[in-house]
Amino acid sequence: MTPFGRRVRDLRDERGMTLAEMAGVLGVTPAYLSALEHGKRGRPTFTLIQGVIHVLGVIWDEADELVRLADLSHPRVTVDTAGLDPEATLLANRLARDIGVLDPEDLTRLCDVLDEAAARRGRAGGAP
Repeated sequence: MTPFGRRVRDLRDERGMTLAEMAGVLGVTPAYLSALEHGKRGRPTFTLIQGVIHVLGVIWDEADELVRLADLSHPRVTVDTAGLDPEATLLANRLARDIGVLDPEDLTRLCDVLDEAAARRGRAGGAP
């Protein structure tokens, strides 16, 4: 499941809306919406994100969060380390190899490290 998919499902459940109901309003199939929630589809389009925001009736911070999570929810990531330090290539390859065996606490700690590095450089963090 992607961060976007998990948040959409949580919001849909909070509102008592079934997957089929939401899919019908959005004009997509329930199978597509399920695949999107479970990370079997790529990042949603801007139009679909806006439809989800409208259907779920979210505003302001929640809407911004959904847009941010959608951007961070591509289930098949490519990392180009050409021209970077060898440590960047090592990190990318180790992460690709080992991500499936990391527990949620390890993943959270790694995201925290990335957020801290981004904050030191004056950029907004990207943790879901």
